[in-house]
Amino acid sequence: MALTPLEAERSDRAPLASPDAPAAKNIAGRSPMKIAFDRLRSDKVAVVSTAIVLFFILVAIFAPLIVKIFGVELRARPGSEALNIFTGYGLIGPPEHSFTWEAPLGLQPNTGNDLLAEWVYGARTSLEVATIATVTTTIVGIVVGLIAGFARGWLDRIISFILDLFLSFPFLLGALTLAPIIVNRYATSEGALDKAQFFSLIFVLTFFGWMGLARLVRGEVLSLREREFVQAARVIGVPTRAILFRELLPNLVAPIVVSISLGLPAFVTAEAGLAYLGIGLTSRPSWGQTINRAIGYFEAYWLYLWAPVIGVMLLVLALNLLGDSVRDAFDPKTRR
Repeated sequence: MALTPLEAERSDRAPLASPDAPAAKNIAGRSPMKIAFDRLRSDKVAVVSTAIVLFFILVAIFAPLIVKIFGVELRARPGSEALNIFTGYGLIGPPEHSFTWEAPLGLQPNTGNDLLAEWVYGARTSLEVATIATVTTTIVGIVVGLIAGFARGWLDRIISFILDLFLSFPFLLGALTLAPIIVNRYATSEGALDKAQFFSLIFVLTFFGWMGLARLVRGEVLSLREREFVQAARVIGVPTRAILFRELLPNLVAPIVVSISLGLPAFVTAEAGLAYLGIGLTSRPSWGQTINRAIGYFEAYWLYLWAPVIGVMLLVLALNLLGDSVRDAFDPKTRR
């Protein structure tokens, strides 16, 4: 029996796949966030950098446990009993004696403080300061950037002027000026000195660190505020606060994540640099302080200097490489 033209056309068509077929089940959409994390997992540099950063995070979190495992303390051997009275070096460990687990990095000259304990607690100090400074600068930068980008007229001009003014002010000069003033104002005792130094350092880093993210967020908001979804929200009477934080902020996740990943290593370096100059945290262990004290012993006791230098270098390098990988994952146009 001959088929009609319509029946012949239907018979030539490929059969439609059943919704229960395996091929149909394998098809699934992926969010931009999932795509970015898949790119990070496939990036070997990102994986290695993440492992190094996690190592330092674990060292910072479990610093007291690590010190206890090695049997060392910050000031376990003070005084001349642990030191050579003629050279000032430790009676155990480098540089005058062979390696020993009792003091793996040796003892600090003239004080007897254990250098491994100082290294471990120095990692905690660097990550603690960098993390808090990054969080505070991120919050301030996001809020100011959202307001500046969404506002019009005089408010936008004032905020833009403040951004330009802060960006033109030298960070190091401001830190050298503000940090000692705050410390002298609020340090009334040894316990208060530590808190005053810590919060003054956080304040200085935040005071000079929020402008870059604020300008980035402002530029993104300027391009988003005329989109249809924002105009529709304004027409139906959605409050401005809801538009900023429910409509605009979710679209800024990628640049904010990139800014955070690149801001962390900058604050680690800044903390070490300020401690090296003597205006950071001087009442608790810090890599910058150790580097400052170790310069005079470089020739005879190179491990004293290189231990904190390698710590800073590895942490900053891993954070920078991870930041580059995060940027490439969230913005494929920049992939090398």
